Amino acid sequence: MTNSEKPKQKMGFTIIKNNPTDGHKGFGIGSLSLENISPVFIDIEEERAFVDVGAMHARSDVERGIKFTMDKADSEGGKPYWLVWVTIDQREEGPYYAGVTACEMVVNREKRRGYKILADHVNRMDKSLKRHIMVDMMDEPSKKVLGAFLQAHNDMLWVNSEPALRQALLCE
Repeated sequence: MTNSEKPKQKMGFTIIKNNPTDGHKGFGIGSLSLENISPVFIDIEEERAFVDVGAMHARSDVERGIKFTMDKADSEGGKPYWLVWVTIDQREEGPYYAGVTACEMVVNREKRRGYKILADHVNRMDKSLKRHIMVDMMDEPSKKVLGAFLQAHNDMLWVNSEPALRQALLCE
């Protein structure tokens, strides 16, 4: 096969660190930096929050070994979670929680099945990156767990965040 016969490779999704346009104006412009976003899981039954960066590529401990479907019946009797995308940004007052969006997930370890809508997870991650607050669908105890977790993680980020976020998470 000659070079002219080889299929042209397409540029895939690019994840890079820092400023994608720093120092040049060519290749990579418009690439997405995921440096300031973190996936936070809320274990609804145990009322605890934890970060698992593996969720960035659907490889968190919660998701490992599970086949996910878009049918909730497949994971009936499973453990419910919220996957919350948290984006941090900087402004004059200092760093703050800029985007916080939640997605539903159910995992049944016995059946090795789970429920999640991948498109929803990707869209919510995008909304978080675009500085949206979307936690209305969460139950009240989970909101409080998330609010307490974010505040305990870094009080300065919490104080600098929009009052709408603090109100939405029932901590004020």
